[in-house]
Amino acid sequence: MTETGRRRPRRAWITRLGPRGEVDMDRAASPRAIVEDAVARVGAGPVRWAIELNAVVVRRIVGEVPALGGGPAAVEMLRRGNEATTLRALFTLLEGPAAALPTDEAILEGIREFVHRAVPLERVLHGVRVGHAATTEAFLRACTELVDPEVAVDEVTAISRELFSYVDELSDTMIRGYLVEHEVWSTSAAAARADIVRSLLSDPATTDAGEASRTLGYNLRRTHEAVVVWSDSPDGGSTLQATANEVLRARGATTTLAIPVASGRLWAWGTVPPDGTRGTGSWEAVTEALSRHKTQAAFGTPGDGVAGFRRSHREAERGERVERLRREAGRVPRHATAYADIATIALLATDLDAAGDFVRRELGGLAARNAPMEALRTTLYHYIDAERGLVDVARRLHVARGTVSYRVKRAQEVLGHDLDGRRFALHTALALAEELGDAVLLPRDVER
Repeated sequence: MTETGRRRPRRAWITRLGPRGEVDMDRAASPRAIVEDAVARVGAGPVRWAIELNAVVVRRIVGEVPALGGGPAAVEMLRRGNEATTLRALFTLLEGPAAALPTDEAILEGIREFVHRAVPLERVLHGVRVGHAATTEAFLRACTELVDPEVAVDEVTAISRELFSYVDELSDTMIRGYLVEHEVWSTSAAAARADIVRSLLSDPATTDAGEASRTLGYNLRRTHEAVVVWSDSPDGGSTLQATANEVLRARGATTTLAIPVASGRLWAWGTVPPDGTRGTGSWEAVTEALSRHKTQAAFGTPGDGVAGFRRSHREAERGERVERLRREAGRVPRHATAYADIATIALLATDLDAAGDFVRRELGGLAARNAPMEALRTTLYHYIDAERGLVDVARRLHVARGTVSYRVKRAQEVLGHDLDGRRFALHTALALAEELGDAVLLPRDVER
């Protein structure tokens, strides 16, 4: 036994693994008890190495198989499951195949997530292969750095063989789990409701609205307002549903329909008055409820019948996308996003590559990513928006009137022209930069 109470390791070099950067144990996706157990078995350095590697591998998996993402909460669940497999790979290489425990709840939880989101098994296995390749690459690289060159070739061969055997067994376990969960899920009422809604959204001609209304317990012939509700937490599905119902009621809905679609993400609709009237102070109530539940939501505009059901949902998803892009740009999150307020930005950002080219071309030097240029952009955006009202802009930005005047003059110098020639294009480019930041200021193939 070593000083930590572990058996003598088969591969001592595994215990010398360590991250390349600073890694806090609090960054782990796994529960604290699992992390502490892993540290007791392999040491703190290898566990930090695994946490750092997991972040890289998950980014690669989501990049190559986007269906396995689906929002921050879904990615967090994927991170939790992949971290569990990485730690088990450490145990296997250090202590032998018998050391790895059976597949834990984090991995099973991920399987349930994929089944409920209708992610095909082949895409799940594609993700496993991508993760395996990235993880094996990292282990082999570490081996060549830490092992005596005289035995490195044999060690690399052995590691490749053991990791292949490990992931082969993991794949078999995941296939069995997926098929069992799919069997259970496919016969459930929740699955039937989700299938009907997906059919309505993708091809309404294949679904009878009356029959669908009866199955869903929701009248599709009414006027609908759609909402997408999401949270960073992979847990709390019931909280999302309760939140969706609360905010739709605040918006004047008389009946609601909620469909969980991913961990931390839910689609919902409410039947609202045909004239679009709402209760007094509805947006304040919506924002308060979302803040209280630590969630965000994007709302479509009301629409009639199945066509309105679909259109309002598309708008809500576009609103969600804009909010996620704003978050990536470091903007302050909005609890509630109404499509009517961001429709122009949503449409302009449909093609981010083209939007970015437009912004950088129109703004020229003002598109530079530094604090002085950002201040000039923001001031000029509000100046044009306020019809050149210096006092109004000063009040909005909490700066002196003279500061506004100076920044506007300086911005025109950077642009190289006055504000009249291409005012609409300039204001549009500034609005995109203000909302989306790096998503349009940087070319899409530049590392952020």
